[in-house]
Amino acid sequence: MGQTGVMLTFEVEDPRAAIFIDPRMSTDPVRWHEVAAELRRDDPVFRVEHELVSPFYALTRHEDVFEVSRHNDIWHNTRHSVLMPDIQQQMLDAMGFTPHTLVHMDGDEHTKHRKVTNDWFKPAAVRKRQEAIASIADTYIEKLRELGGECDFAQDIAVPYTLHVIMDIYGVPPEDEPKMLELTQGMFGAADPEFMGDMSDPFQTVVSTIEGFKEYFGAITEARRSEPTDDIATVIANGEVDGCPMGETAQLWYYIIVATAGHDTTSYGLSGGLNALLAHPDQVALLREDPSLSNQAAEEMIRWTSPVRQFMRYAQSDTQIGGVDIAEGERVLLSYPAANRDPAVFVRPTEFDITRGDSDKLLSFGVGAHYCLGSQFARREIHTILPKLLAAVKTIEPAGEPQFAEANFVGGVKHLPIRYTLA
Repeated sequence: MGQTGVMLTFEVEDPRAAIFIDPRMSTDPVRWHEVAAELRRDDPVFRVEHELVSPFYALTRHEDVFEVSRHNDIWHNTRHSVLMPDIQQQMLDAMGFTPHTLVHMDGDEHTKHRKVTNDWFKPAAVRKRQEAIASIADTYIEKLRELGGECDFAQDIAVPYTLHVIMDIYGVPPEDEPKMLELTQGMFGAADPEFMGDMSDPFQTVVSTIEGFKEYFGAITEARRSEPTDDIATVIANGEVDGCPMGETAQLWYYIIVATAGHDTTSYGLSGGLNALLAHPDQVALLREDPSLSNQAAEEMIRWTSPVRQFMRYAQSDTQIGGVDIAEGERVLLSYPAANRDPAVFVRPTEFDITRGDSDKLLSFGVGAHYCLGSQFARREIHTILPKLLAAVKTIEPAGEPQFAEANFVGGVKHLPIRYTLA
């Protein structure tokens, strides 16, 4: 283990606490949701205490997650909006690597920084990118054909397809995409041994990843300032807040959040969504018969997979949630996978149904001031490639068991072997 390395073992006697803090629990989604359902029913504002993390309350009901999310004046994200072991957070803070993205901002600071790119993510602006997204989808359908009947859909199609889209938005050349994949996986995949690189030092993996982003996007900033182009990198490089150029730290983290959140979450939504679709041949048949269902199918895939698993919120005053008193300074964890299967909101929530009429109530993209900027892109990427995929194959089925990433922040199906015959 390196000097800054932190090897942590999550040993938790209560499995109900483990589903929130132990990344390994996410590799068994059936068991994870069984525990979440028990909590949602019996202890929906569940206090978690563990030696590695400061205490928090885990919220598993839709109404509680929604309530906290929409009152961003009472519940702040703060710089520590993602649950992690205290010692790792302290080391990041001490070394000056505390995240400073839109996710970690509140109040006027958040509003002003969000405004920098807001126009780029409006529905009308995203629709203008449809031709490019469809062209990229065609590229990966052709790759599917070239693979000849069997592949790992997650790694061969979903990951590079969604990465290609976000890099196209950035204006990053195709030859740099392997570098960007390495960086995005180093950021969000650091809890999974497959993506950790040097497993002896997971903390250093994150630090090196941030340094890699800083070096790469530093060069991008210089290029876009001297020669602006029609891409979001140009917008960030030349962004202003209060009439002044955006600070270097905020700028770096802006690049990072758009690249990582725009890629990993969507790829997990697509790979996990296809896994669910293939487990329900009747749903595949429905989508074949009516490709216009691809929009609803995308919504159900995003509800079902909930790639962003949690965010933390901090009480700014004494308050209450779900009938439980929360003191100023205490924190709650918003469990999106649990909220997205709440039977009080969703009809038959444990059934995958691309025709469901209540999928618009999903909380995968958040609510209120921190609603996900890239939600329109994520939806469009998924519903664009789905009908193309089914049109390209006569048959499609699993060719093995899916593998789920070890992750308690962003995760999902990391390997999805499939077998298919071409149409």
